[in-house]
Amino acid sequence: GAAIPVFAEVGRAPRVPGPLVRVRAGTRVSASIVNRLPDTLVVHGLHDRRLAAARSVASGTTTPALVFAPIVLAPGERRAVQFALDAAGTYYYWGTTMRRPMGFRTREDAQLTGVIAVDDADGVSVRDRILVVGMWTDTVHRARTQRTRVLGVINGLSWPHTERLRYTAGDTVHWRVINASADLHPMHLHGFYFRVDSRGDGRGDTTYAPGTGNLAVTETMPTGSTMRMSWSPERPGNWLFHCHIPEHFGPRGSLGVARVAGHAADHANHAVGGMNGLVTGIEVRARRGAPAAQAATTNPRHIRLLVRTNRGSTSGAPFYSYALHEGGAEPSLAAGLGVGPTLELVRGQPVRITIVNRLREPTAVHWHGIELESYYDGVPGFSGARRRVTPMVAAGDSFDVRFTPPRSGTFIYHTHADEERQQLAGLAGAIVVRDPGASRNAATDIPIILTAPTDFTEQGRRALVNGSASPAALDMEVGTTYRLRFIQMSVSRAALRVELWRDSMPLTWRPVAKDGADLPEPARTVRAARGFLGIGETWDVEVTPDIAGPMRLEVRVGQPAPAPSELMTTMPISVRERRAP
Repeated sequence: GAAIPVFAEVGRAPRVPGPLVRVRAGTRVSASIVNRLPDTLVVHGLHDRRLAAARSVASGTTTPALVFAPIVLAPGERRAVQFALDAAGTYYYWGTTMRRPMGFRTREDAQLTGVIAVDDADGVSVRDRILVVGMWTDTVHRARTQRTRVLGVINGLSWPHTERLRYTAGDTVHWRVINASADLHPMHLHGFYFRVDSRGDGRGDTTYAPGTGNLAVTETMPTGSTMRMSWSPERPGNWLFHCHIPEHFGPRGSLGVARVAGHAADHANHAVGGMNGLVTGIEVRARRGAPAAQAATTNPRHIRLLVRTNRGSTSGAPFYSYALHEGGAEPSLAAGLGVGPTLELVRGQPVRITIVNRLREPTAVHWHGIELESYYDGVPGFSGARRRVTPMVAAGDSFDVRFTPPRSGTFIYHTHADEERQQLAGLAGAIVVRDPGASRNAATDIPIILTAPTDFTEQGRRALVNGSASPAALDMEVGTTYRLRFIQMSVSRAALRVELWRDSMPLTWRPVAKDGADLPEPARTVRAARGFLGIGETWDVEVTPDIAGPMRLEVRVGQPAPAPSELMTTMPISVRERRAP
């Protein structure tokens, strides 16, 4: 263990996160804070949240009347503070003994956080849960050194000790999620969509009008950000909510120490020994009297998903791959590093997928974004319920998965066993679900999967597009509309940015879907061709070239121009004139 400074209410035990301040909008707070640490304490966040200030933060402008000055307390010093909480939203206060900004808090500093929740002044209080994401690390991710200690916590606890949340099918669930860590986190909910109701940065909060917030199964939360989300669990069983960065939820030792060696075969129970950190479990019980789910009556389409070792694989740098087999000879074995083939399904058509594990170690497959029965979700030792729990697919064994995709869109299939190793080795691929009777033209409907090189030093300098650091050029035609399906499945780059350029001129596209769900109409407008994807997110955009000539797709890290950013990969695009009919 490690001793850490935390906030505590006088007369009560210290805790992580610190004492909750929850009031109705329009409340004026009077508080007293005393520093009982041997070091100078700097406290941020105990200041006004006024309506005018909240609007200005949301619009990107500044309000001179709003003061964000921190409180500096010498050892033993006490200070009285007063501040107005007029604007409803999700906020927080935080401290540092090392005078660090939020994005550089590590080790001892990292758990000095408390929540400020402001409910509507006139509305009925919504019963919600508050989840505070924190990290204990030896350095921040942006330092680009291979970290030894990485321990993620939700409300101060690391999986499998995090709280298990229990609901009944059909409930309406409201959460407030706060990223109080120095890392970015793509937060993923298994099995269901959630609606993003508001976003904030700790100082201001923007609530979206009903029906305008996007649906998601994965939402990226930058450092210091907040989110209110709502969802309804329609199907019983066990489900996960977790950060999708493998380093943040993969197996680790005491205080987040990285494992020296080993893989999925080293633990008997994946749910206990194969996950750690930023994971919380959800148990959904069937509503009393609800009819049991009925199995599909039609004969399902049968696909064999082969999990194999590629040519050139070594124990130090394994190369694994998926292959789809539907009758006839099995596909030939691939060489080197790549990505899985696109799995094309039809909305409403039942499918049976037999996972055939040809590796020398266990594996599992998660159907990311697919709404399916819990038993087939793919978390070994956890998915399912009671005595019917998903097994790990042992080496040389197989496992049948059954589901009927309820919507068309872009989804992902990927390993859910030793992700830092198996996903990096190539076990991820795209799922494209199309409408019944509609055909998919592979020349104009193009999945683009972003992954990472296996070498750690290369991961900081480049990304792979469809498994290659030098991706083949796309061919396009003037006047033809193309659907680009972006899928972010890197293991080391929590977020990547994609941009479309012609020479030095940025181009435009039209976003149409996120995580397989159609975007609301206000978000489906033509805009600058620039997108930001966290690990586990998918974005669909439509591009219609208007001029023949070369274009390029750039994959970058960092913020848009004029802020500094780094080019990771370029995919060339060749646009030709429209052919005569």
